[in-house]
Amino acid sequence: MELTGVELEGPLAQRGIGIIAPFDLALERELWRWAPLDVSFHLARTPYEPVPVSLEMAELVSERRHLQAATRGVLGVDPEVVAYLCASGSFVHGLPYEAELRAAILEAGAPAAVTTSGALAEAVRELGLSRMSVITPYDAPLTERLVDFLGELGVKVLRSHYLGLGGGIWRVNYRTVAELILAADDPRSEAVFVSCTNLPTYDIIDPLEKRLGKPVLTANQLTVWACLGRLGLPMVGPGRWLRGVFDEGTNEPRSLASQDEEPAL
Repeated sequence: MELTGVELEGPLAQRGIGIIAPFDLALERELWRWAPLDVSFHLARTPYEPVPVSLEMAELVSERRHLQAATRGVLGVDPEVVAYLCASGSFVHGLPYEAELRAAILEAGAPAAVTTSGALAEAVRELGLSRMSVITPYDAPLTERLVDFLGELGVKVLRSHYLGLGGGIWRVNYRTVAELILAADDPRSEAVFVSCTNLPTYDIIDPLEKRLGKPVLTANQLTVWACLGRLGLPMVGPGRWLRGVFDEGTNEPRSLASQDEEPAL
C-alpha cells in the first residue's frame, strides 16, 4: 500500500502531563478519558507502604522526598505540568501543606505544579462554592481532615458520608458510589465532592449532575481539569460545570455566567 502525505505527517504533537500517583492507584484509564487526544500522561508512583488507607498512609505517600524523586523521574519526557494525584495526601495537613507540596514539585524542576486538593480549591473559587456535601471511601478521621480542609477554603460541609475502607478502593462499584452521593446530597449544597483518586466515578457524573442539578466534582476529574488549564486546553468527558471554566487556548478562568443554563432535574 502506498503511503500518502497525510499518513506521514503524524502522529499528533504530544503534550505531556506528569502524574505522581500513590503506589495503589488502579484507575489510570480514568485520567485518559478526560484528556484530548494530543495529551499524554506520564506516571511515577510513590513507594509501597504496607499500611491501610488512613491518616498514616496519607502522610507517608505525601512525603516531600517522594514527590521530588517522582518529579525528577518524569522530567525526562518534558511534561508541561506535574500533578500530585492524591486527594488525602494533599489535604491531610491543610492549605499550608498543600502549598508546600506544590513548592516541592517546582523545586524538583517541574515547570508547573498541581495537587488534587489544590485543584479542589481552584474549583471552589471558580464556581463560587460555599456549601458542599462530600463523600469519601476513607474512615472517619481522614474524612474529617477533608472537612477541615474545605473549612479553610470557607466552605461549610453540610453532609459527609464515608465508606470506611482500608484498601481495595478501586473495586467499589458505581452503584455503591452513586447511592452514597445521593444519600450525602443536601438541597442546600451547591455541589458534591467525591474524594479519592482511586474511587471510580467517570460514568456516573453526568447522570448524577442531571438528577441533582448541581456539580458532582471528583478527584481525578478536578486534577485533570487543573492540569489542562495550565496547558490552555479544554477538558473532555463529564463535568459540564467545569468544561467551560477554562477557555480553550488560555489558562485564564472565565465566568460561569457565560455557560449554558443548568440542566433540568
